[in-house]
Amino acid sequence: MLSADDLAAIEAAVRAAEARTSGEIYCVVAEDSSDYHATPVAWAAGVALLAPALLLLGGVEVTVPDISAFGGWSAAQVEDIGEASVRAALVGTLLLQVLLFVATLLIVAIGPVRRALTPRGLKRERVRQRAEEQFLSKNLHATRERTGVLIYVSAAEHMAELIADEGIHAEAEPGVWDKAMAALTSGLRRGEPAAGFTAAIALCGEVLAQKFPARPDDNPNELSDAVVVLPST
Repeated sequence: MLSADDLAAIEAAVRAAEARTSGEIYCVVAEDSSDYHATPVAWAAGVALLAPALLLLGGVEVTVPDISAFGGWSAAQVEDIGEASVRAALVGTLLLQVLLFVATLLIVAIGPVRRALTPRGLKRERVRQRAEEQFLSKNLHATRERTGVLIYVSAAEHMAELIADEGIHAEAEPGVWDKAMAALTSGLRRGEPAAGFTAAIALCGEVLAQKFPARPDDNPNELSDAVVVLPST
């Protein structure tokens, strides 16, 4: 998703923005935010459970044999034939369910298919959770003035999150982070991730500089300016 030049450009944008503020901006790009391992199982189970309905829609029916067609046969013999017919139908249905379960499981287990069939709401929730994990694990909540800002992009889901710590979040005007996210996603949609990141970083930097300007001789760089790239989960 990001070339060496892209990474360098984003790092330079973070450094330039932080030169004007005591706040910290941290960028993370993940290949994905979850493996969505439950998606293939859920789809396979759903398709398998639909097997009886598929049989009925296909015109397959299980009927009780007409006793009059078995002249001279005893009632017990006719009953045995009826039970065998029902048993064969049930076994056939079970086999169909197993085959559909296995086939669906194998197909949906393919990465792009699995992500495409995962509900968007679930993907959004997993991206948000992973962003929050990164915010805490990278200690953005532990900056001196609680002014850490995380910009997180999950490539496989085509989703992004921006998390601002309580120090800057309380000071920023409503909607200011939406502008940064709009700039970021616009660049990503155009296939220009570095441009999207640098625009979002500049907007975040402006807010931080207004509320928490840099102090001469007292502006430590508490977090790395480099983009963190996370491999697939």
